Amino acid sequence: MLPLLLGGCGVLERGVMNHAGPIAESQWHLYLIVGAVLIFVAGPVLLLTPIIAWHYRLSNKHSAFRPQWVFSWPLEGLIWIPPIAIVIGLSFVMWHYTQRLDPYRPIASNQPALEIQAVGFDWKWLFIYPDQHVALLDKLVIPVGRPVHISLTSGTVMQSLMIPRLGGQIYAMAGMTTQLNLAASEAGIFRGENTQFNGEGFQNQKFDVTAFAADDFERWLADVQAASHPLDASAYAELFEKSTPPAPIDFSSVPEGLFQRILKQSREPRS
Repeated sequence: MLPLLLGGCGVLERGVMNHAGPIAESQWHLYLIVGAVLIFVAGPVLLLTPIIAWHYRLSNKHSAFRPQWVFSWPLEGLIWIPPIAIVIGLSFVMWHYTQRLDPYRPIASNQPALEIQAVGFDWKWLFIYPDQHVALLDKLVIPVGRPVHISLTSGTVMQSLMIPRLGGQIYAMAGMTTQLNLAASEAGIFRGENTQFNGEGFQNQKFDVTAFAADDFERWLADVQAASHPLDASAYAELFEKSTPPAPIDFSSVPEGLFQRILKQSREPRS
């Protein structure tokens, strides 16, 4: 029975509980704080309700409830002071973490952020490295310890990018640009996905995020650039088809200003 009950717990390894970056780590700390407050608020109610119901049950003739109603300062204090303190405390905590975890907020580092442009299609993600002039389809590779700044848009309908172990969730909309900052603190492969339903292929719009050490990232980048597989007009047209590639694709080069071209194309009226 125990293996059956714990069979679904493996999915927790892909979530923020098993965080692998500073943003996800801060999110996990926030969840712990809110969870502790929830236990403090709801715990006594959940514990005392069945005890009181059992103690004052109809068949217990020796414990009839006959209250003597009088004003009580200690009781009034118990009723009002803890809730007010919880609201004030949670307000401060939420304000602090809302500022700290703003997806547009750059991550403090002595290294410049790696610029990546992400475009959501039906049902795949294109990641463009504008400074390195390469692109990846349904695959994202980042260096460990270096901040990553992602600019997002959609080539079709509204979508949402989320990488739970690295943190953050941000929507991508056609004709608009949103931003997301994240980082990986350890090497590994993490799951990324679209969390906004966008049609029958929605369940396939997932991708792996590989975090390499800095040297391994440079070697990987050199290999991609050396390959002869550009994102040409034919490949560009296939991006707008409703499909999911059977395997991730590396593009050794991309046209200059591709992200802005998709952004502009989405803003133009469609016939």
